[in-house]
Amino acid sequence: MVKKLQKLSADKKKSNAQLSSTVKDSAQQIWLAGLGAFSKAQEEGGKVFEALVKEGLTIQRKTQAVAEEKITEATSRVTTMASDIGSKAQGQWDKLENIFEDRVAKALAKLGVPSARDLEALSARVDALAKGSKAAPAKAAAKAAAKPAAKAPAKKAVAKKKAAPAKAAAKPAAKAPAKKVAAKKTATRAAADAATSTPSAS
Repeated sequence: MVKKLQKLSADKKKSNAQLSSTVKDSAQQIWLAGLGAFSKAQEEGGKVFEALVKEGLTIQRKTQAVAEEKITEATSRVTTMASDIGSKAQGQWDKLENIFEDRVAKALAKLGVPSARDLEALSARVDALAKGSKAAPAKAAAKAAAKPAAKAPAKKAVAKKKAAPAKAAAKPAAKAPAKKVAAKKTATRAAADAATSTPSAS
C-alpha cells in the first residue's frame, strides 16, 4: 500500500508540474495575444475610429428621419384633436349662450320689458307712420285750420264752467243781503201796518 501511495504522490507531482507548465504557457500566450491586439489597434486605430464615426452618422441620420416622421405624425394628430375639441367647445358655448339668452328673455318678458323684436316692430310702425304723415301734409293743414274753430266753442264751454263756481260762490253772498232786504221789508210792513192801524183808532 505504501508503494501505491508513493506512486500516487509521484503522479500528483507530475500532474502538478504539468498543470503549472500549461498555466504558464497559456498565460504567456494571453500576454502575447494582448500585445498583438494592442499593436494592431495602434496601427489600424485611426481607420477603425473613422469607420465607427461613419456608421454612427448614418445611424444618426436614420434615427433623425424616423423621429421627424413621428413628430410630424404626432403634431398632425394633436392639431386635429385640438380643432375637434375647439369645435366641440364652441358648440357647447353656443348652446350655453342660447340657454342664457332664452332665460334672460323670459325674465324680461315677465317684468314687462319689450323684446328686441317688439322694438323692431314698433320702429317699423313708426317709420310707416312717418312716411304716411309726409304723404298727407294737406290733411295736417286741414286739421290745423279746424283746430282754431274748435277751440272757440271749447273756450266758451271752459268760460261757462269757470263762471259756474263763481256764481255758486256769489249765491251765498247774495243770500245774505237778500235776507237783510227781506228783513227790512218785513220791518217796513210792520211799521206801515202800525201806522194804518193808529189813525183808524183815533
